[in-house]
Amino acid sequence: FVPVRRVPPRFSIPPTNHEIMPGGSVNITCVAVGSPMPYVKWMLGAEDLTPEDDMPIGRNVLELNDLFILIKNVCCYIVLTVFLYVYLALPKPPGTPVVTESTATSITLTWDSGNPEPVSYYIIQHKPKNSEEPYKEIDGVATTRYSVAGLSPYSEYEFRVVAVNNIGRGPPSEPVSTRTSEQAPSSAPRNVQARMLSSTTILVQWEEPEEPNGQIQGYRVYYTMDPTQHVNSWMKHNVADSHITTIGNLVPQKTYSVKVLAFTSVGDGPLSSDIQVITQTGVPGQPLNFKAEPESETSILLSWTPPRSDTISSYELVYKDGEHGEEQRVSTEPTTSYRLQGLRPNSLYLFRLAARSPQGLGASTAEISARTMQSSRCLSLKYLF
Repeated sequence: FVPVRRVPPRFSIPPTNHEIMPGGSVNITCVAVGSPMPYVKWMLGAEDLTPEDDMPIGRNVLELNDLFILIKNVCCYIVLTVFLYVYLALPKPPGTPVVTESTATSITLTWDSGNPEPVSYYIIQHKPKNSEEPYKEIDGVATTRYSVAGLSPYSEYEFRVVAVNNIGRGPPSEPVSTRTSEQAPSSAPRNVQARMLSSTTILVQWEEPEEPNGQIQGYRVYYTMDPTQHVNSWMKHNVADSHITTIGNLVPQKTYSVKVLAFTSVGDGPLSSDIQVITQTGVPGQPLNFKAEPESETSILLSWTPPRSDTISSYELVYKDGEHGEEQRVSTEPTTSYRLQGLRPNSLYLFRLAARSPQGLGASTAEISARTMQSSRCLSLKYLF
């Protein structure tokens, strides 16, 4: 009689280090050896997951969570608890956004979620294209379609989308670039100037609007001898692809008012402030950028830019104290500033300026105003009482 030698079972479970998405699955393999060869059974708590009549020998593979392993041969039982860790992952990048609608101030985007698992919400990031500034973000977008508003007309922007789940925000999508639509200009042409070429012809010059909002298609120059009429009654001269034009057949020795506007394919922008010009050969145009800044309780500093391409011999300053004061006239050197002194404290003054050449006096600027500073003695009395 030779007794049968019984060997307790040995087993191994390869480590499972895979990330498992919620609702996903994993295959766990248990390999056992012994004498006699053991059966391998999987159990979930007290629940038997391997039927007795189909219990494999030496190896069993199962897709499960929170499970136990029961290894059995004829001499003993071994129970091993297996812990299965489910790792939650950040969401994947959404699909590249697609532009479905564009206006002058908004862009509508749609995109594919790019995630099989639920997404809490999306973040839309946008910034001007080729800009170094950080992305602006629109948080809490619950759908895969959104209109981004508050954009500038006829401007290029870059957009991308970020998905967010319970763990956090994932990486951004690939960016998409697009341009908003055109709009009529929202500002008038700048630095409008006019000067005489002859007694019946004026040269008008200007610069592009600061806010063109699109491709400028051209300009309209309005002029009249009677600025009290509505601008629709003024004479009109259209200009394309230029910032300079001449207007002829004018009446000599008259004062004309001139305005300019720019237009795009969408419509007309606002008119510039009117300037005046006298139809007399050699007479200078209006001084530009006329400003008045109070310096003290008795002085105001006046500054300006000379008319373009004119020979100026002097300037004539006209001013008065308030709306009903008597006009005073001062002749100045051909400089670009003048300090008016001997004024009354805390008083409003009105100013006009014209340039003079050997041929005569040009048109005056529009009237501007400034108030002298309050007297320090008056301030002391105010606080005293």
